[in-house]
Amino acid sequence: MQYTLKAPAQLNSTVKLPASKSISNRALIISALSGNIVNPQNLSDCDDTNVTVRALRDMPYEIDIMASGTAMRFMTAYLSVTEGEHVLTGTERMKHRPIKILVDALRYLGADIEYLGEEGYPPLRIRGSKIDGGAIEVPGDMSSQYISALLMIGPVLENGLELTLTGDIISRSYIDLTLHTMHDFGAKVDWKDIKTIKAEPGGYRQRDYLIENDWSAASYWYEMLAIHNHPGDEVKLLGLADASRQGDSVVKYLFSMLGVKTMFESTEAGVPTTVTLKKVQKRLPRLDYDFKNQPDLAQTFVVSCCAMNIPFHFVGLSTLKIKETDRIQALKAEMRKLGYIITDRDESELMWNGERCDPTWEPIDTYEDHRMALSFAPLCFIHEGLRINNPHVVTKSYPRFWDDLKEAGFEVSEE
Repeated sequence: MQYTLKAPAQLNSTVKLPASKSISNRALIISALSGNIVNPQNLSDCDDTNVTVRALRDMPYEIDIMASGTAMRFMTAYLSVTEGEHVLTGTERMKHRPIKILVDALRYLGADIEYLGEEGYPPLRIRGSKIDGGAIEVPGDMSSQYISALLMIGPVLENGLELTLTGDIISRSYIDLTLHTMHDFGAKVDWKDIKTIKAEPGGYRQRDYLIENDWSAASYWYEMLAIHNHPGDEVKLLGLADASRQGDSVVKYLFSMLGVKTMFESTEAGVPTTVTLKKVQKRLPRLDYDFKNQPDLAQTFVVSCCAMNIPFHFVGLSTLKIKETDRIQALKAEMRKLGYIITDRDESELMWNGERCDPTWEPIDTYEDHRMALSFAPLCFIHEGLRINNPHVVTKSYPRFWDDLKEAGFEVSEE
């Protein structure tokens, strides 16, 4: 399937964003560990959350989490402390996404996990039981989802968990989001020092829980306003909270440097409200930023800066190579189709100094990666007739994206 996109002359729309995938997946695991039989409210309806909902509801012997890396990591930890035997598997790509560091950590704590294929990769056979827990060290520069998976089971371990992160710590905002969600369910957990987190034993308390909407999804609407140089544009986004614990809420500050102003209808911290985005003329001539705490925003800003002719140097991108695809190589390949030559360094940096080449105008490939489709779609404002292959991948995090575009006046035609 392929979509051809045509942007409206002016962008004026009100958008109900999807619920936060990051909070949904954490709240589901923690709620299940508390013994809750009722799911949190306003759950995300994306693929990543739906596979977790089905797994927790049905608990079949073989659990297929498809392409969800979050579900693979969180369910590995959850099943390790839940009575019963299960096989955890996924797509072919998932079977080549590493999980050894998490499995090694869980085994050290007492978990019974067996590889059924290649060592260090899914599928896994997990025999769940009570685990003693204790103190352990893990690298701080690995995926924060490994760290979050370990932390969430900490309060149900016999001796709790003391987790020391060695080396550089990346995606700290996602770790803090996990801790905040754990606190909401009554866990006694906190940073002991700059490198160590301690979760006391004692479990979680059951409670009703409301999930706010997704700042990552908001980033693509910011991108549209930034790229489309029209002073009359205005977008209202529903269900976002100022002072949100979501790491990607930093998008409001970053895009303020690219000419998009953010206004909240209510200033009560942590309460979801309506956010209004408007175009302003001031913007930076160059953007340098460390994305180690917000790696999921990298594609949005690579595309935005190229489209706005703003040179950039982005660092802190080491986890991009183990996402749904190798996002560093995918960005280089797809931006070249549109005439932009991006370079990388040390598999953790991306740069653009304004260098151009002749565009081929080939359709944008999405590599089974939702954020490739989501971040490239706004380019139809400057490349009329932009084509995107396999656009259905957006269901992983933002299932209504194409419908929201149509309601905002975009023409989305299928070929």
